[in-house]
Amino acid sequence: MIDEEKGLYTIGTVAEIIEEHPETLRVWERNGIVQPDRVNNQRRYSNNDLKRLKFIKHLIDEKGLNLAGVKQVVRMYPCWYMRNCKGGPQQSSSIPVNYAKPCWKIEGSFCFKPNDKAEMCGACSVYKHCHGCDKVVSQDDMPHQ
Repeated sequence: MIDEEKGLYTIGTVAEIIEEHPETLRVWERNGIVQPDRVNNQRRYSNNDLKRLKFIKHLIDEKGLNLAGVKQVVRMYPCWYMRNCKGGPQQSSSIPVNYAKPCWKIEGSFCFKPNDKAEMCGACSVYKHCHGCDKVVSQDDMPHQ
């Protein structure tokens, strides 16, 4: 079985595959959108990193988003950094999907549609394993003095 999260590709190889300059990939990494593995201080991108990068490129090239917009969109995907995310259900599946939220991992599929907010956040393994997530408060949530 292939580990889709194992860093295999160098930045030059990935840049060539997705037709972006290596510095663009570095900018995306500095902005926290991708997190490639490091081996001897060299970036190593996995197969899932390639899928993430292709999704980012789609958001920029096809949807016209800038980097700030891309960051907002990927924050809506709790599975963005999850190892071994299974991806969205296929269109032929009986699972209800959110057609406004294409799956980053499997082209042509969409994220499942949660029945309620508890299912959306409480069932998410990222949320379950996050220590102190309930204590994170943004500046916008703070009372104005």
